[in-house]
Amino acid sequence: MTAPEGPTPRPSSSGDDENKLGPTRLRDLLAIAVVTGLLLWVVARYYYGLLPSLPWLAGSTLYLLAALEVVIGFLVRARVASGKVGPGKGQVHPINVARSVALAKASSILGAIALGGWVGLLIFLLTRLHIDVAVADVPATIVGAVGGLVLAAAALWLEHCCRAPDDPTPDAAEAPPHPV
Repeated sequence: MTAPEGPTPRPSSSGDDENKLGPTRLRDLLAIAVVTGLLLWVVARYYYGLLPSLPWLAGSTLYLLAALEVVIGFLVRARVASGKVGPGKGQVHPINVARSVALAKASSILGAIALGGWVGLLIFLLTRLHIDVAVADVPATIVGAVGGLVLAAAALWLEHCCRAPDDPTPDAAEAPPHPV
């Protein structure tokens, strides 16, 4: 018996949702945050003495990105709700909505990474409050952790704002169609 040559064709089905882009799931972001937190805790455990002290504004960029995404979310939401999506003047181009979704997905992952990393470092520092340097780094880690959370929330908001008004909710997609 010989193996078939060439790639085997994949069966296609109209219900194949494997390659569709769906909404960001909170459990995925939580998993990213937990793994990142564990990794940074391990790094801090072995190399904290080699790291420079953390500046208070280390996580401030996350707040700026979050504010920008909230503003973009309100702008896109207003245009989508009023039906002003298209290539014309005064409308938001559909490719820009797609780019906003991509930005939201990337930012939610960045927010989860930042949240997990800062929380992992914070847990490490809270177990060493007898060291003055650790006490001095706690405020910066809190600022960074909250910034990661705020960025992830803003990114999820932006992603929600980019949905088409007739997008089915996940619950409605599973429900049978209404008889006419």
